[in-house]
Amino acid sequence: MPGRTLWSGAISFGLVTLPCKLEQAVESHSVSFRQIHVEDGGRIRYRKVCELDGEELTEADIGKGYEIAKDQVIPITDQDLAEMPLPTAKAIEIVSFVPWESIDPRHIGESSYYVTADGQVAAKPYTLLRQALGRNEKVAVAKFALRGRERLGLLRPYGDALLLHAMRWDDEVRDPGELAPDEVELTDKELAEAMALMEALSVDRLDELELTDQYRDALVEVIEAKAEHRAPSAPEGTEGAPAGQVVDLMAALEESVAKAREARGETDGGRATVHEMPKPKKAAAKKAPAKKTAAKKTAAKKAAPSRRRKSA
Repeated sequence: MPGRTLWSGAISFGLVTLPCKLEQAVESHSVSFRQIHVEDGGRIRYRKVCELDGEELTEADIGKGYEIAKDQVIPITDQDLAEMPLPTAKAIEIVSFVPWESIDPRHIGESSYYVTADGQVAAKPYTLLRQALGRNEKVAVAKFALRGRERLGLLRPYGDALLLHAMRWDDEVRDPGELAPDEVELTDKELAEAMALMEALSVDRLDELELTDQYRDALVEVIEAKAEHRAPSAPEGTEGAPAGQVVDLMAALEESVAKAREARGETDGGRATVHEMPKPKKAAAKKAPAKKTAAKKTAAKKAAPSRRRKSA
């Protein structure tokens, strides 16, 4: 089912124009909380009041302004923003095409959008762009304006659709050099065991894994338990060494490989085969339930947020 349109305009590459719309590609299932007065459970409300006349305002009364000096604010209207001399205000402007593997993952932001064709006239250029990107295994680097600022974007085919990832500008990405640990010596055997563990835990596609949000499930259990006036279920035990405990790295690797292979149904006695490492080359230069005073168990269960289902 089509979602809410966030932006409408056109993709431009060369002299080709593709009318399109943007819709959210993901949705949040986070549990939301309300702020309450601890003493009596009353809801905390926030009122927006004009500091000049003390009048309480509605959303319709509130506009934007830019403070250029103390006590001097310049009003900025929606019309001012719509008429900005910005080429990307109503266009996703493709500036280049690059290999997908050349993209640094740090540059990809949190927001992703489905690009939908706007009208029948857009069907052919939409399909043309999607298939051309798929055939040469490249992605399009684009600029677009959304929610008050110009953004960098990455446009790529996704199934039968086009997907636009918001990206970070170069000056927004930190240099990791200052965070790297001091150099340590590793043996070929340790590296070989680590690679064996990676192989034992590997899958071809992310959707082969059954991943769940355990924090959300535990939070839902706490909410349900409080609504039903009972203690939460005891958490399942966790294996592994406590944080900060010194472990034998080699023994931990070997045991991890054995357990991973056992989980995959492999029967090799649980021992990893150590291969000789090649010599390294020289380096070049849902909402929470409402408060109840005497909630019945069934009603409370209905009010609690649903648990996160496993993804196939």
